[in-house]
Amino acid sequence: MGRIFEVRKHTMFARWDRMAKQFARIAKDINMAVKAGGADVNSNPALRRAVQNSRALNMPKDKVEAAIKRASGKDAAAYETIIYEGYAPHGVAVIVEAATDNATRTVAQVRTIFSKNGGNLGTAGSVAFQFKKMGVFRLKPDGIDHDDLELYLIDHGLDEMGDSVGEKGEPQIVARCDFAEFGHMQEALEKRGIQPISAAHEYICTTPVELPEAQANEVLELVDQLEQNDDVQNVYHSLI
Repeated sequence: MGRIFEVRKHTMFARWDRMAKQFARIAKDINMAVKAGGADVNSNPALRRAVQNSRALNMPKDKVEAAIKRASGKDAAAYETIIYEGYAPHGVAVIVEAATDNATRTVAQVRTIFSKNGGNLGTAGSVAFQFKKMGVFRLKPDGIDHDDLELYLIDHGLDEMGDSVGEKGEPQIVARCDFAEFGHMQEALEKRGIQPISAAHEYICTTPVELPEAQANEVLELVDQLEQNDDVQNVYHSLI
């Protein structure tokens, strides 16, 4: 019985730790959105998007409001977005998106994670050509006529649309567009009265790599170490 309790306790703490990291990343998104466009959700699309994404993670409303207030203060940290590129073991391309207030610290930590896990940090452009930056909208399928929406969004930058499954196994519709069309897609969905589960950019790999399980696990260990870093917002890779 004691062993079962320990396992459950470990699982619970792991879930809380993951949630805390997700909330911290959203708080950084809010910070950068407020710094760039002000604290009014109605007039700041980036902030509106960050708040929208916070709901997808069930981030408490008081934490969101506190993040906006904190970002509006004169002593708020100033984060910059930095993209790092490199290779995981077995030639798998990796893009790391960081938001940091200390670039020297972040690059040192990212380089260490790569080297300790059999990879290497590259230079700008070393793997980016294998990815396409796209706007990605995840929608609840309830009440949506898939074909009708697809035809409508094609005129507003839609590149591809399909069915998917969320982290909790819930059905979703995923609509992608070139990142340059992100604003047009967002406005088109708002005009239809559709509020996405989440709206973000992602780096979609155009040359995916498939590996045997043991080698794939080595790659995923590096990815996991990167994702645990406090300065890292997102990690994208070419592994299928």
